[in-house]
Amino acid sequence: MHDKGPSYDQQIETLQLALVQTQIHGLAQGERIIIVLEGRDGAGKDGVISRLTEHLAPRNTRVVSLPKPSDRQRSEWWFQRYVRHFPAAGEWVIFNRSWYNRAGVEPVMGFCTPVEHQQFLRDAPAFEAMLAESGIKLVKYWLDISEKEQTRRLDDRRRNPLKALKISPMDGEAQARWSDFSRARDEMLSRTHTPLAPWTCVHTDDKKQARINLLRHLLRTIAPPVISAGLPPPDPAIVYAFEAAALGDGRLEV
Repeated sequence: MHDKGPSYDQQIETLQLALVQTQIHGLAQGERIIIVLEGRDGAGKDGVISRLTEHLAPRNTRVVSLPKPSDRQRSEWWFQRYVRHFPAAGEWVIFNRSWYNRAGVEPVMGFCTPVEHQQFLRDAPAFEAMLAESGIKLVKYWLDISEKEQTRRLDDRRRNPLKALKISPMDGEAQARWSDFSRARDEMLSRTHTPLAPWTCVHTDDKKQARINLLRHLLRTIAPPVISAGLPPPDPAIVYAFEAAALGDGRLEV
């Protein structure tokens, strides 16, 4: 008989144990960690967050998913409403969509002006350089999904009453404006991928493999070597560092 290796649940449990050990280490060191999860609707951000946070300390772990800004917030400096959620010593903050709304949803849907969009793309690298230089560990993921798989998942939301709370008016727009979102993604990745705050891309058509490999990458990025050394590396066919060549070689869905 062939050894099929550890099951999905076994692999997730091993990674979650490593995450707990990493957070214990980070608490002792006073580390501040920000994890940004961006991607198209249906790409699996919620599922990743559930596995990531399941066994972490609630007092030291926060998931931030901000609603539509108020009129007052729209008059603020764009990054202001996000900065107030940033971590103190020993804390992890996971952004389920982030300041990058201004590089994706807002310009595509006309919620910001072209001038505001371009100003964001110019400002974001400097803003993130300040975070890195202040000692914050910033990890940015783009969760990529094929148009066919997105359609399947959004249709499933509409049919499954247990997923009623996931339905959004944006679901239809995500499909109708697929090409517009692709162009916005390409410009965002190209303009805001920097040595201090790089983007990591994750193929998510296979949800389980996406979760396993994203967590492997995260641990290799934030965990001390004594914890990460014994873990398998992420599969490069699923998780890879963004580079300009990915815009045209088929790695990113168009």
